[in-house]
Amino acid sequence: MLVMRPAQVADLQQVQRLAADSPVGVTSLPDDAERLKEKILASEASFAAEVSFNGEESYFFVLEDTQSGRLVGCSAIVASAGFSEPFYSFRNETFVHASRELKIHNKIHVLSLCHDLTGNSLLTSFYVERDLVNTPIAELNSRGRLLFMASHPERFADAVVTEIVGYSDEQGESPFWNAVGRNFFDLNYSEAEKLSGLKSRTFLAELMPHYPIYVPLLPDEAQEAMGQVHPRAQITFDILMREGFETDNYIDIFDGGPTLHARTSGIRSIAQSRLVPVRIGEVPKATRSYLVTNGLLQDYRAVVAELDWVPGKPVTLSAETAEALGIGEGASVRLVAV
Repeated sequence: MLVMRPAQVADLQQVQRLAADSPVGVTSLPDDAERLKEKILASEASFAAEVSFNGEESYFFVLEDTQSGRLVGCSAIVASAGFSEPFYSFRNETFVHASRELKIHNKIHVLSLCHDLTGNSLLTSFYVERDLVNTPIAELNSRGRLLFMASHPERFADAVVTEIVGYSDEQGESPFWNAVGRNFFDLNYSEAEKLSGLKSRTFLAELMPHYPIYVPLLPDEAQEAMGQVHPRAQITFDILMREGFETDNYIDIFDGGPTLHARTSGIRSIAQSRLVPVRIGEVPKATRSYLVTNGLLQDYRAVVAELDWVPGKPVTLSAETAEALGIGEGASVRLVAV
């Protein structure tokens, strides 16, 4: 059975294997053992901390095949984007250039560097093995962390954002980076993203243009890349759009990928999930798939289960599912339909 749980330092070697296969642009998952170890240690400290409001915490989860011990995916939440350093984005804006004498009134699309999204909770580090992309396991990997937020709302902000990896070609060239960022750094896109993952996105962001960029002055291919999603990030984008995220106002400063935003209380998995008492026994004929979590903190577990559940009634779980969740008869679980 595949189970979502908090990452541990013992997972480091396998987490690095996942990171090595993640797309260019996932700077929150660098292929570097020391940075990944720091990430896991910070997560362990966050799970152990007593928290009454969102601060510098980060929560890193892995997907484990409990039979083999193999990790097949990972994802994370940062409680407050930009807590220790500014969280930069490009804000889409419209400037108006008008002349009464010439009877000209033009609306022009511009990009302005900002850190409007600082303080929101941030979804990061999504990766799932390729043969699991179009399965409920990808839903578990992404939405399982949303159910964690539902169980521990005091640890997170009132709004959530995530940066989706933008378009780059098979050679790793990003049209948006080449038109904007590369003018300020003697680095190609892959090198810039690697440096950001190993060091910090902030120091690169601080060297980006701080004056508005007039979009019509960019090459056509750069304009077309704005808001586009990398093929390997499409699953993340699709899941979160179904969760109620929107793509309205911001894009990534490096590759122009969309930045998604949602009010925490309006996210589907949070708003529609329910706490349900558990019975353990033979499961009736399943009617649909559910994401099921035990709602705990350091011992958090989440799985996909085929259930026959009627709202307002207890849910019957198999002994195997209950064991995977670490719960017994009479406990409660949080569940939501896949």
